[in-house]
Amino acid sequence: MAYFPFFIDIENKKGLIVGGGRIAAHKAEKVKPFGAKITIIAPDIMDKLKQDPAFMCEERPFVPEDIEGCAFVIAATDDRELNHRISALCQEKGILVNVVDDKDYCGFLFPSLVKEGKLTAGISTAGASPQIAAELRSRMARELPNQMEEILDYLESIREPAKKMIADDRIRARFLKETAQLCMDENRVPDEEETRQRIRDYCQSAEQTGLGKIVSTGMVTLVGAGCGAYDLITLRGLNAIRRAEVLVYDDLIDARLLDHASESCEKIYVGKRIGVHSREQEEINAILIEHAKKGKRVVRLKGGDPFVFGRGSEEMEALKAKEIPVTEVPGITSAIAVPAAAGIPVTHRGKSRSFHVVTAHTKGTADSLPEGLKELVAVEGTLVFLMGMHQLSKLAGRLMEYGKSPETPAAVVQGNFDGKTVSVRGTLFDIAEKVKESGMQSPAVIVIGETAEMEL
Repeated sequence: MAYFPFFIDIENKKGLIVGGGRIAAHKAEKVKPFGAKITIIAPDIMDKLKQDPAFMCEERPFVPEDIEGCAFVIAATDDRELNHRISALCQEKGILVNVVDDKDYCGFLFPSLVKEGKLTAGISTAGASPQIAAELRSRMARELPNQMEEILDYLESIREPAKKMIADDRIRARFLKETAQLCMDENRVPDEEETRQRIRDYCQSAEQTGLGKIVSTGMVTLVGAGCGAYDLITLRGLNAIRRAEVLVYDDLIDARLLDHASESCEKIYVGKRIGVHSREQEEINAILIEHAKKGKRVVRLKGGDPFVFGRGSEEMEALKAKEIPVTEVPGITSAIAVPAAAGIPVTHRGKSRSFHVVTAHTKGTADSLPEGLKELVAVEGTLVFLMGMHQLSKLAGRLMEYGKSPETPAAVVQGNFDGKTVSVRGTLFDIAEKVKESGMQSPAVIVIGETAEMEL
């Protein structure tokens, strides 16, 4: 059973902790910052609790009358029978009760808490694994700006001035949202003059029609999602996804990345693969332009790196032609990362002093090979081909025809979202047949050269 995370105000409310040992002290410390009037009752209470002026301590046995008027009760004794009796008494009177380490008798559970000033986040696994909750709490705490308390105080303080200076509710809401994002991104609080200037600038840049519709220019960020597992994305790319109001994404994107977008973010799938086109490039360009012109913060999420055969430069040119602000966040390209995951370096002293990345899918007929293969054969180094699975046999044959030795090591590597790889190794002569026998499907990276036989 899952527990709904209600947030309740316990400031100046009466709370009771039954128990005076280490566990009781731990629970007392958790509720202490929230201002409740805590009474601790036990025959023997540790000095740490008795010396804390935030708690009222009574060294005596518990009696049923102790729960009267309580907003919540915590049973933290080492007497299981007494804990159960306290739980029954509280449930009869509709009082929230927590029985330590016995969730079947709990009316509420203690989450793992992250608290920074006005920010409170609670994480619960419904008692399944407190260790996981604690680990997630630590990760969340590490992600927070170190000025979180000051940021929240500032954001609260500007709400009233913004209400006076920005009459339109929707413009004001957008200003507050963008100011909050600025504080989080830059881990700072703007001073008073900067705040007033931002309000003035915002009002000038956002025009209103007679219907009150906001007309402002948005922006587009081209984000490389990396390849394979979602955690290969850069921190800058992940933050862009979190800020996105519209997310336009491709195939070969780990679905877990989409979970980082806000609930209000509009997600538009425009996946493209060889032989299966969901959207033409011109239509994708039009989607980006349309939403940016509505004043939206648009993220174009692409596998690998946007500028490595990702047509990101074409999208950027189309956006700049419409005078739409656009930036690019690099991603880890599969040309390097997928072979590396299989233990194949694209360069290695004594084997390969250079590498060359080539797309095997060229504009024109589906089975056309890239230009310049004859020149590439003469160049020492590693050849990395992307989008070439559908004509691997033809590609290998042409390279041998141009003089590449049939004994040249070759490998085909497929990266998966779980971070694992599947690889087929052979020579230029037999690699196509081995891949066919393996049943490996597209997409995969083709590596040809001396390093393709390595397995680090």
